[in-house]
Amino acid sequence: MKVVALVSGGKDSCFAMMRCVDYGHEVVALANLLPLDDSVDELDSYMYQTVGHQILVSYAECMGLPLFRRRIHGSMRHQHLNYKTTSGDEVEDLFILLSEIKKKIPSITAVSSGAIASDYQRLRVESVCCRLGLVSLAYLWKQDQTLLLEEMIRRDIIAITVKVAAMGLDPAKHLGKELAKLAPHLLQVKELYGINVCGEGGEYETLTLDCPLFSNARIFLDKFEVILHSPDHIAPVGILHPLTFHLQHKDELSSSNTSIASLTKAGYVCEVQGESKSDDTVESLSTSLQYDIPANKNLRLSISRSNKDMFSISCWVQNHSNTSEGLQEDLTAVLFKIESRLKDDGFDWLNVLYIHLYISDMKNFALANDVYVKFITEKKCFLGVPSRSTIELPLLQVGLGKAFVEVLLASDHDKKVLHVQSISCWAPSCIGPYSQATLHREVLYMAGQLGLDPPTMGLCSGGPAIETEQALMNSEAVANSFNASLTSSSIFLVVYCAASLTFRERTLIQHKMESFLENHNSQHSKRMHNPVFLYILAPALPKGAVVEVKPILHVLTNIDDEAENSSLQPTGKTATCDFHFVECCSSCYQIYSVSGKICTALVSVTKELAAKICFTDKSELSPLSQMRIIIKFCIFSINKILVDHCFFWDNLMYLKFYYTTSNSLTAETLNLVFSEVFAEFAEANKSLKMDHHQTFSLIPVLSSGRSASMEDIISCELFASKL
Repeated sequence: MKVVALVSGGKDSCFAMMRCVDYGHEVVALANLLPLDDSVDELDSYMYQTVGHQILVSYAECMGLPLFRRRIHGSMRHQHLNYKTTSGDEVEDLFILLSEIKKKIPSITAVSSGAIASDYQRLRVESVCCRLGLVSLAYLWKQDQTLLLEEMIRRDIIAITVKVAAMGLDPAKHLGKELAKLAPHLLQVKELYGINVCGEGGEYETLTLDCPLFSNARIFLDKFEVILHSPDHIAPVGILHPLTFHLQHKDELSSSNTSIASLTKAGYVCEVQGESKSDDTVESLSTSLQYDIPANKNLRLSISRSNKDMFSISCWVQNHSNTSEGLQEDLTAVLFKIESRLKDDGFDWLNVLYIHLYISDMKNFALANDVYVKFITEKKCFLGVPSRSTIELPLLQVGLGKAFVEVLLASDHDKKVLHVQSISCWAPSCIGPYSQATLHREVLYMAGQLGLDPPTMGLCSGGPAIETEQALMNSEAVANSFNASLTSSSIFLVVYCAASLTFRERTLIQHKMESFLENHNSQHSKRMHNPVFLYILAPALPKGAVVEVKPILHVLTNIDDEAENSSLQPTGKTATCDFHFVECCSSCYQIYSVSGKICTALVSVTKELAAKICFTDKSELSPLSQMRIIIKFCIFSINKILVDHCFFWDNLMYLKFYYTTSNSLTAETLNLVFSEVFAEFAEANKSLKMDHHQTFSLIPVLSSGRSASMEDIISCELFASKL
């Protein structure tokens, strides 16, 4: 991509440019914001470093690139973490600057920034990029600062300190010092006082005088003065005010090479004027659309509303004729139906924590996204867009339409959303209205993770095991952002495998999953556990991936919380049953329970188990009769799991049944049978209350199970919470 680099003069923005080049991008322009008054060194801003701005004008000549500069007219008006377009805010100066650069150089598609740890800065750059249709590149994001500092020095970034403001840093001693010489002292101060060695906490700021991208010339600072802002004896604050400097062209520094002068590119400086123009009309397009939903569209809704605070809604098209109008029409109808239901219940998309988007053909993934963004936008979800997983499922084979959507929502807005749209070395970016993870009441719902190499956003080569390992590493990076670990905090892991995989390749994926957790669990000996696993065979996954990992984590707020795993259950008061179900239970459960807070489980009904529970010495049962018995067994098992772990049906957040399309039963038939059996159970056991909406989701899959063999006729996933 062609990149415009945001440069403050600091080491981070320069090294970010170098990383862009490392990953094959081309830096074609520079962008900088400076104070209105040249004599002012520093502004009261969380967004921009301006100390040393008097020298930065020379970057155009040093790099042979156009430098676009704008004076900062705005101030910090919108101080919340998630930025909302605000007239007069300093972020709007960045918007005007990048807008003008995009007009001058239309080939630019990305913006580079040196953000390492500041969500405040990253989110504002991403907001501006989103409004302008540009990609944010933040290759230093979440990187180890000690390693970054070492690499910057090793790769010949020559930078000096122009501000110090931390314990252990003295303006008289340390201002104007080269970073390479100051590094040992910075590491020592880190050990003593815990400072950020790259200055991410405002401990110090730098000015780059030379780096490998300065192909034409380097800067020499001839004279400066130290201005003491605060004489505090513990952490004095001082800045370096440059007085005189000069450039030395690199052909002069290398007398042995006389051809450099003829190869140097000429840079120029352009000052950007203008005022911000509201782009509200662009953002409001999605909210002003009128949806034309056919009256004969047979939409079905499932609501697990037993839990009043948290519940799920599923919606799909019941397509009797197997002739769907198209994904765009079906998905629009489904999302509109869900949106209408949310409004009827006093909710909106802001309440949604997670979305499962199932489509009939992954080739239409881009079209599905186009429809999706008309409903779920950052403007509607100003606290953070929901996390999401998108999978292709055999919907048409069972008489459904081309889109099936599940949403998990909460009645409150007490959630923490991680949405990093910048491409970085940290984890895959989520460019668009879906986030990496959402934390709500100690439960972290993570978006499905592919085996993508974060800085390139390409699938890792080397086979399914390598893809799986990268997907797990990506998941771990996201978990770490919530002070959690995939290995010590995960409670349920869904592993989607592409149908193109052989049985041997699926087995390799399972071994990689288990070895990753075992190896990392040894590093987290304080809390050893095994999460519940569910493997699902899907026709296709996004980007042609062969595996997608979707973790659910319990983020501990109390270190004394205890988790228990079980496959054998303690005896409890369960529903009465005419079948020999109890003796069949021990082999088909995976359960994870946390101190009476959370209970999640998988009930696996294999062909072998089905033969046991459907055994009769009478005439052979029809497939439908066998299915009724299997469903009764599943409901009995769910009830037993809930009772044995002191949970109730009212605690269920969601209940999903994955069924194989090989059973030759349509979704409509299965829905009818499930509803009948649930009604019978509710009649006999008052603990379950049924209303006119079904409280479960039926999801068609090629196959599923607790292992890579995926031998289940039905896999039941439940999640109950008292949080």
